[in-house]
Amino acid sequence: SSLSLQPWGRVLLLGVSRGLSFCCPPINAVSPCPAPAQPRGRILGGSESQPHLRPYMASLQLDGQHVCGGFLIAPQWVLSAAHCTEGDKRFQVLLGAHSLTEPEPYKRLYDVRAQIAHPGSNIHNNRDDLLMLQLEEKAELNEHVKVLPFQRVDREVAADTLCDAAGWGTVTHSGKRPDRLQEVKRPVISRELCNHRTRHDRTITEKMMCTDSRKKDTFLSLQGDSGGPLVCNGVAEGVVTAGSRVCGNYKKPAIYTRIAPYAEWIDKPRQPHVIPIIPDPIPYCTQPL
Repeated sequence: SSLSLQPWGRVLLLGVSRGLSFCCPPINAVSPCPAPAQPRGRILGGSESQPHLRPYMASLQLDGQHVCGGFLIAPQWVLSAAHCTEGDKRFQVLLGAHSLTEPEPYKRLYDVRAQIAHPGSNIHNNRDDLLMLQLEEKAELNEHVKVLPFQRVDREVAADTLCDAAGWGTVTHSGKRPDRLQEVKRPVISRELCNHRTRHDRTITEKMMCTDSRKKDTFLSLQGDSGGPLVCNGVAEGVVTAGSRVCGNYKKPAIYTRIAPYAEWIDKPRQPHVIPIIPDPIPYCTQPL
């Protein structure tokens, strides 16, 4: 069997009946599978979130371990960061959780049918750092599991707007990981300031945004929180990307992928005909001649 690749991204289709996975490369790709992951963002110095106040939060997991954050944008779809992928490994997605380990009434682990990384994403920079995950089935929505609306109007978030982010990543410089969801509030800074030569030196594009990193309660690029949403006024405006690579360096503001410029790309795979259900694993994905 063969499958022609859609132009909107590279797709990881997961064999259902035998538990196998296969990767479709993007058009003109050299490597058949996604490259190794970049360092992942984290929250430092945040505080524990009030349980289940962020019912859209998702934990992307490999072998039962939290790897990255994400958030529910539709009953069967989660948005995260492309650099979270590790080769052709498939994630499972935990929804309805505050604690990663303690029993909770609405917590449930979902298998993933397809992982779709933006075709422009790569390990060398933070551009187009988005990942779509289609769950095997629609999530059961309730008070602890809800969809988060994302920004569709392509406009800038004003500087000094206070936004919040959350995750289960490392919270101290020693590398300690929390079991319960952590949160932090940070003000948006202008792209001009973020692009200053002492900060990110003109690498922040119009499809990215930054938050201030002058205090301890900030995002840094070590492990665990990439893929989570930056929420401003109740709407997801950005997705946490690699951020600063120097722990504690206030001159390296946190970086987010703006969502609005990608609204059309996000919508495409959610059309019913785009992702087929694969009854049996296929050996590889091929392009039509």
